[in-house]
This record gives sequence, structure tokens and C-alpha cells, in this order.
Amino acid sequence: MRNLLLVLLIICSTCNAYADDWGKTGHRTTGAIAEQYLTKKARKAIATLLDGESLAFVSTFADDIKSDTLYRKYGPKHYVNIPFDTDYENHPKSERGDIIEAIDTCIATLKSKTATKEEKAFQLRLLIHFIGDLHQPMHTGLSDDKGGNDFQVQWFRDGTNLHRVWDSQMIESYGMSYSELATNMPELTKKERKTMGSGTHRDWLKDSRVLVKDIYAHTKKDEKLSYRYMYQYFDALRGQLQKGGVRLAALLNEVLG
Repeated sequence: MRNLLLVLLIICSTCNAYADDWGKTGHRTTGAIAEQYLTKKARKAIATLLDGESLAFVSTFADDIKSDTLYRKYGPKHYVNIPFDTDYENHPKSERGDIIEAIDTCIATLKSKTATKEEKAFQLRLLIHFIGDLHQPMHTGLSDDKGGNDFQVQWFRDGTNLHRVWDSQMIESYGMSYSELATNMPELTKKERKTMGSGTHRDWLKDSRVLVKDIYAHTKKDEKLSYRYMYQYFDALRGQLQKGGVRLAALLNEVLG
């Protein structure tokens, strides 16, 4: 009985970590894309703060620290839930914070003239992750189904939920590593990249919400999702990874470059 309980605890722990946001491949893809578009000044500042570690390498940091109770307060900062009939500005804010407020804090710390290197490095690691999360559409979803975690579907006959499908199951089904995904994104002109990277994280939230609404309009509960869903949405998923990378680079260039 004791062994059974231990197994169940491990399974539950794995499922919870799995359902939180872009899987490791998604986050590392966004980080690798951002690396391509950093200015020399931003690249140097980042290398100093991260002691030479790459954006892809540290992109999963905010998930890695979840097992430490000291960082439990950062859990709600990976997402924001907003009903479709309103927007972020007009919807009551969570007392526990959200991803937009968390990104505000990251930016303020990195711009601070009094914050220590350790404080800036910590917030930089969080920022890299949170920008990735902001582009995982279900992280800007609805509270009614916990961002799709309670929206049950099947993925190639396996029971799952809509959040997990977008987190990692579509990416895993595609079968590319993060470096392969990063180097095989659609080519962008300098003008297209500038347009994509313009605005603030509040604008990028609105952009992600457009996709969220489309997902809910074209996905039914208990639906059997497979090849057709990949054909319908994988380009959009790749687009979110690319937007996340380009926008992360634009933000880091502004703040540190």
C-alpha cells in the first residue's frame, strides 16, 4: 500500500509539472530563436548576468524551481485567466499576481540601478520563461477550465487535456529537437521581425488571446484529436514559438541593449 501511494504521488507530480506550460522543447526553442536576434550589447549583458549560460539553457528555470517551497509564490505568475467578454485592463486582477505583473517586475529589476547582479540574474531567468509562457495560448485562457487543464480530449487515442496538447504533445508528435525547430522557422525580413517585435507584453497578450478564442471555437470537449488537428494548428504553434523568440529578443535588446 505504501509503495502504491508513492507511485501515485510520483505520477501526480509528473502530471502537474507536465501541464504547466510549454514543455522544455518549446521553451528552449523560444530561447534559441531569441539568441539569433540579440544586439552585441544585450548579448554581453546577458552573458555577464547568466555567467555564459544560453537563453535556451535557462529557459526552463522558472519550472525547475517549482519543487522548492521557497518559490511557491511564483506559481500563479506563469499565466493569466480572462473571460472572453473582457480584457486584461478591465478584468479584476488576481491577488496572487499574474504573468503580466510578473513580467513588469522582471523588467523593473533589470532596469534598476540598485538591484544586485544576483537579483537581476534571477529575474532575467524568470523573464525568459514568462515570455515563453505568454505565447503558450492556454496560459492566457479561461479560469473555468483552469487554462484548458480541465478540458478533456484525446490525443491519438490517449486521454489528455487541451492544455497539455498545446504544452508539449503536438511538439513531441512533430519529432524535432528545440534546435531543429529554431533553425527551421519561416524566414522573416528585417521589417517583418521589427513588426513582430513591436509593442509590449500587454499587446502580445492580446495577440495570444486571438488564437485562444480560435482554439476554443474549433475544439470540442472529449474530441479525438490527431493528424487533422496537427494540420490545422501546428503552423500556429510554430508561429507562437517564433513570436516568443523574436519578442523576447526585442525586449532584451530594449532593456539590456
